[in-house]
Amino acid sequence: MNLSISGHHLEVTPALREYVTSKLARIRHHFDQVIDVNVILSVDKLVQRAEMKLRVAGKEIFAEARHTDLYAAVDTLIDKLDRQVIKYKQKRQDYAASPLKRMAEPA
Repeated sequence: MNLSISGHHLEVTPALREYVTSKLARIRHHFDQVIDVNVILSVDKLVQRAEMKLRVAGKEIFAEARHTDLYAAVDTLIDKLDRQVIKYKQKRQDYAASPLKRMAEPA
């Protein structure tokens, strides 16, 4: 998994990088086929913003969260992404497990 964490009007400290990495473990626990992760953390006046784009096998998943605290924004972001990843995984498993219906025999 390639991980890219960048900051916009913000310096990404080692503590912040470690926090994001530890939270990503929850997503990898549910779905281990994550190819690439891009995280952008930014500050706009009083609003902290975190956005993340995950590339998984066959799809890109994007989420964004805003909060007055950057750590709370990251928590909200991970919650949103976790729900999307679980939904994608469930759809993928349902599609792969569903058998083809029998075709009607010609009369």
